[in-house]
Amino acid sequence: MKRSKHAMSDAGRKKSLEVIVDNSGKGDSGQKPSDAPDFSNPEFFENRELSYLKFNLRVLSQARNLRHPLLERLMFLLIFSSNLDEFFEIRVSGLKKQLDFGRQRPGADGKYPDEILKLVHEQVRGALTEQYRILNEELFPSMAKENIHFLPRNQWGPELIAWTKNYFHEEVWPIVSPLGLDPAHPFPRLVNKSLNFILSLEGKDAFGRDSGLAIVPAPRSLPRLIKIPKEVIPNGDNFIFLSSIIHAYVDEFFPGMTVTECHQFRVTRNSDLEMSNVEVEDVASALRGELHSRRFGAATRLEVGKECPSELTNFLLERFNLSRHELYPLEGPVNLRRLMALTNMLDRPDLLFPKFSPGTPKALELGNYIFAAVDKEDQLLLHPYQSFIPIIDWVRQAAKDPTVLSIKQTLYRTNESSELVEALADAARNGKEVTVVIELRARFDEEENINFASLLQEAGAVVVYGVMGYKTHAKMLLFVRRVGNKLKRYAHLGTGNYHRKNSLLYTDYSLLTAEPSLCDDVHKVFQQITGMGKKIHPNLLIHAPFNLRKSLLKMIDQETQAALAGKSARIIGKMNALTDPEVIRELYRASAAGVQIDLIIRGVCCLRPGIPQVSENIRVTSVIGRFLEHSRVYYFENNTYPVFCSSADWMERNLTNRIEVCFPILKKKLANRIVEELQMYLDDTAQSWELQSNGEFIELATAGGDQEPVQMRLLKQLDPLKLG
Repeated sequence: MKRSKHAMSDAGRKKSLEVIVDNSGKGDSGQKPSDAPDFSNPEFFENRELSYLKFNLRVLSQARNLRHPLLERLMFLLIFSSNLDEFFEIRVSGLKKQLDFGRQRPGADGKYPDEILKLVHEQVRGALTEQYRILNEELFPSMAKENIHFLPRNQWGPELIAWTKNYFHEEVWPIVSPLGLDPAHPFPRLVNKSLNFILSLEGKDAFGRDSGLAIVPAPRSLPRLIKIPKEVIPNGDNFIFLSSIIHAYVDEFFPGMTVTECHQFRVTRNSDLEMSNVEVEDVASALRGELHSRRFGAATRLEVGKECPSELTNFLLERFNLSRHELYPLEGPVNLRRLMALTNMLDRPDLLFPKFSPGTPKALELGNYIFAAVDKEDQLLLHPYQSFIPIIDWVRQAAKDPTVLSIKQTLYRTNESSELVEALADAARNGKEVTVVIELRARFDEEENINFASLLQEAGAVVVYGVMGYKTHAKMLLFVRRVGNKLKRYAHLGTGNYHRKNSLLYTDYSLLTAEPSLCDDVHKVFQQITGMGKKIHPNLLIHAPFNLRKSLLKMIDQETQAALAGKSARIIGKMNALTDPEVIRELYRASAAGVQIDLIIRGVCCLRPGIPQVSENIRVTSVIGRFLEHSRVYYFENNTYPVFCSSADWMERNLTNRIEVCFPILKKKLANRIVEELQMYLDDTAQSWELQSNGEFIELATAGGDQEPVQMRLLKQLDPLKLG
């Protein structure tokens, strides 16, 4: 695959990176342009929403990727649906709100919300057409060849008809409440993303009503996908959608009347919770009220079956206060994400990624005393290739260790039956001073976090909810332990959440350290969150919202000045998203000065590389694969400590409205290891995409290419014996 003419060659970048590790090389002198362009030019910026859609298209493309096992391809298709749901619930609803309140403001790209919404609807419509084409023309036929069948009503034989009718009467009929529409029965308040049917009826009911319309909500308590027993169809794995069963027997809800039309639909609503800082005395209580309202927020999208006639779609659009641009007719089920249950209903490991067991460094293996291992040297883990269990074990050991006096931890997301929460509760019951900062506003995990807070409080832990107006997104764990006559601190700092299940799917770094200055900084940040006082000044830690943006800009400028002075200058950034205009402008200045910049960005990127005199020294790639690239790593060649890991992306919200931490990797051996792993990403052509100056991504994989994907290489490198 031909790369951008502005991109540095692989060989050139690899040589440069080797120089970086030594921190002793000299680069070509960079000349400051005499007529430097306006780095704020809207043409130099990509729109955030449109960039996100391009990311989600890269996810969808994995459903076509024959390198992936068949059921994994289906999962990528369903992840696309899940991502799109959240996009409409949060991002589209935010744009609509700006229109509703007359607060249209252009972003750095110069586009106004009404223009963005128009482009969003156009692009989503095309993406959905492609999604259902992949499902109907590629995945369903491929699964049929594997003897996995999804049976539409026109393929039901007599035995299956009898079985589905019995299922309807035994499971569906007792639960469903059909809703006739008339003045006494106004249009119901339907829950966000729930599956429903709209019906046209002929005839009069027992009360003489003949409104002609009804709604049938599909029961949320029943599975959307139903497996047919072997005694009904012996061969293969056979499935029916709940929507097919309801559709087949829907007339039984309306005896004596004729159902002339029956079509499924689903409405997506605004799900962004809003809590004013004013007059909120108890954030947990306020949030409980907001959680209920989320289910019934303003509509942002209406999905219907493709055959639904215009008179019914117009009726629904009117009821949901939506325009025709917000209507999405679909060539198949309207609630695809519920298909995610399929993999647990099949025993087909041959159609899934090979299982693997994350590796564990010898010093952190089960039974070893983790405090002793960290006393000896800092420990660095890269999940999911290396296990998250040592962090859980560390808390468990601390809960029982009489020398441990105090534990402090931040929790943003954690798994539903969290071993960490239970270990913290045990520590509190054992008399440790346990303080937990729980972010109740972690989107879509709010209710679970409220429950964890109650559990910890009952055990005797001190629970705080961070700082109003600032989400606590930092990933920190601090132990205070008595060693001899002195107190000693230990810390875990990470780029990802304390979520064991996610640690098997997300790539993230974990640092376990006893370095006194770094641990003292972590202690200061905890004190700032839980207490009150003036701005703190950590020695090594960089934290938002106070000095992270300022420090990033300073380190970028440091590379710029080095390049202008004729020194080697290099920046590498790996993150989920880059949207902050001020950071982007500073990267443009660095590029124009000759700094070589590599950005590995999974999702949204508002920077445009390859623009002459602006960003021709910037290369942006995106890795999409089995694991969700989630680690945030920054590299600045000329900084005292070149390698940083962080909880923060380079986004306005992370740098301005969140409590984040960015920590240096102090040990050269560990810093060099991270640089080597970054180089593997930069060299990858098997699962990478490269961003062009026009804002489009080009897939680097070539037909017949034999390079092994970077994620597979890391799996083998970090634990080659446990893959199988």
